[in-house]
Amino acid sequence: MRCPICGNSDSRVVDSREVGEGGSIRRRRECEGCRRRFTTYERPEEFVPRIIKKDGRREEFKRSKVLEGLVRACEKRPVSQRDLDAFVDRLLQGIQDQMLTEVESGWVGEQVMAFLRERDPVAYVRFASVYRQFTDITAFEEEIRALLRPGTRARKAKSKVPAPGDAG
Repeated sequence: MRCPICGNSDSRVVDSREVGEGGSIRRRRECEGCRRRFTTYERPEEFVPRIIKKDGRREEFKRSKVLEGLVRACEKRPVSQRDLDAFVDRLLQGIQDQMLTEVESGWVGEQVMAFLRERDPVAYVRFASVYRQFTDITAFEEEIRALLRPGTRARKAKSKVPAPGDAG
């Protein structure tokens, strides 16, 4: 670590302590050149994947955006905020665990729909109607029929959605 006082690149750690809830470490250092002390902070590097939108644009994964869609779909439904938060955390963690730099937005949408389908069919249909851009009542009917058929999944999105590993 370069000394901010004299610019020497040799320093030694005199003291280390966790800051806050362990999210970072405060290190007290002493410069080997001028013997002055200074403080540095270390935080783990956070890996944030990028989302490939349907039109080809890329943007940073925004946890809040996914959560907002879930909250809207689950409004006045018996799905707890804790469950929604935990799902989004697992989704992001799964992407990060695979070290994917980019993920198709369609894949994320399908993961959200699978979660909602298991949790609450009404929230699922609400989300699907926006996500799949239903234009008439027939699309709703088809989705609900597919949802009610035992042992079948609701219809897949029109375009093929790659597995998360295919996008990185």
